Amino acid sequence: VFCYALSQNDGTEWRQRIQSEAEHFIDVSSMSSDVIAKMINKDGIQILINLNGYTKGARNEIFAMQPAPIQVSYMGFPGTTGADYIDYLVSDEFVSPLRYAHIYSEKLVHLPHCYFVNDYKQKNRDVLDPHCQHKRSDYGLPEDKFIFACFNQLYKMDPEIFNTWCNILKRVPNSALWLLRFPAAGETRLRAYAAAQGVQPEQIIFTDVAMKHEHIRRSALADLCLDTPLCNAHTTGTDVLWAGLPMVTLPLEKMATRVAGSLCLATGLGEEMIVNSMKEYEERAVSLALNRLKLQALTNKLKAARLTCPLFDTARWVRNLERSYFKMWNLYCSGQQPQHFKVTENDFDFPYNR
Repeated sequence: VFCYALSQNDGTEWRQRIQSEAEHFIDVSSMSSDVIAKMINKDGIQILINLNGYTKGARNEIFAMQPAPIQVSYMGFPGTTGADYIDYLVSDEFVSPLRYAHIYSEKLVHLPHCYFVNDYKQKNRDVLDPHCQHKRSDYGLPEDKFIFACFNQLYKMDPEIFNTWCNILKRVPNSALWLLRFPAAGETRLRAYAAAQGVQPEQIIFTDVAMKHEHIRRSALADLCLDTPLCNAHTTGTDVLWAGLPMVTLPLEKMATRVAGSLCLATGLGEEMIVNSMKEYEERAVSLALNRLKLQALTNKLKAARLTCPLFDTARWVRNLERSYFKMWNLYCSGQQPQHFKVTENDFDFPYNR
């Protein structure tokens, strides 16, 4: 495994870990793209993964030079690159169904369960300890209110979903919506918008963005997470599910609108959290808030599933990703063009079986 770092060393724990644990780690942040492409080609890379897509710091021109025989988009950008030099997009059947294959320029690789990787089971086990829980009073949250939460960046919210949230708040007595100042400039606008919809000022609660570790732990203080349909909770979605907080999510067509649904399905409890329309979204949120026994049962099942469900089984996910790489390489070696395929965990066509 070769890791080519396009960004300079920021001194973070993750950078240090990747640098020390990868078999080959090369900081190419100060090199020109053509020099990097030549290096990748000289290193004999067979499958080159684009972890950036169209995000800050990306160097997609490296891939345009096609330094490797197989080039794959994964994780960083939840959508198609539209680039003829990217052969595959690693996804899953829910996030990128074949019926939407025409949206993508890449061939779709469907991993089992969920394509989204995480390592909470290794890194954030304290969340599982009931003695390590935060209190609502630590964050100025009311003890007696039903708290809906959305920890997504504010740009993911559009008038339709915010109107729906306002309807939910008006229908659920003694409820509040917990949001992040993400960015802080959005707070006054959203408060004014909610007030114009007839929501009481104390029903909208803003909190500062926290460090990852604290953010995951405090997520459990809410009662129900409300997802944003136009661009879902992705990492934030795995955060809240690991914290044991159920969510309501509405999948649409594009990849970025379906990730939270895939996360929910991979917990084994997807049907209780995924809805099919904005009307159903509102009704599901209200019914869970008004039926505390039903919501508590869902919360208990989610918490119990964390150590066994596929979503948080990193080793299983790695085996499946490696199976996909074997399949890509086998297709290439046999002279076949890239094609859509599905990885299965018990198929000898994917020879990675430990």
